[in-house]
Amino acid sequence: MKVYIKNKFMSLGDSSTVVDENKNPLFKVKGKIFSITRKKKIKDMSGKTLYTVRNKWLNFFSHKAFIYDENKVKIATVKDKWINVKKEYFIEGMGDEIKIEGKFFSLTCQILKNGETIGTIRRKLDMWVDSFELEANEKDIPFLIALVIAIDNITDKKQDG
Repeated sequence: MKVYIKNKFMSLGDSSTVVDENKNPLFKVKGKIFSITRKKKIKDMSGKTLYTVRNKWLNFFSHKAFIYDENKVKIATVKDKWINVKKEYFIEGMGDEIKIEGKFFSLTCQILKNGETIGTIRRKLDMWVDSFELEANEKDIPFLIALVIAIDNITDKKQDG
């Protein structure tokens, strides 16, 4: 299954929409207007919160974002390395080894679980907004959307200094 995550050009709080290949809306990503930690909620179309993503407030040697489930329980920590030459991201707390291999802001990277590819992220070149294509198993899509949002938050935080 392929979905497209596209930040809105003009939105308060960095909201996004997630659509399928036929441009049917599947999920909403709602950000807060003023959020030091870039807090965002991934919601289904009925408005139910599936995941919440937020950055660690202070980062010294590596950058981190946290993913919480619908019950506000932290289920994953997404982080990069202090010296991140390969631009890899690692996900801790899921019980399996999950990592993003390949440069997130190049055109393509792979999501690996225990060494096996479970998804592909392709950056789409839109003029004014970040846009991503995510290809994965349908059952994994909601969590992987949260993962893409977490890494996008980390890279935005790093670019802002």
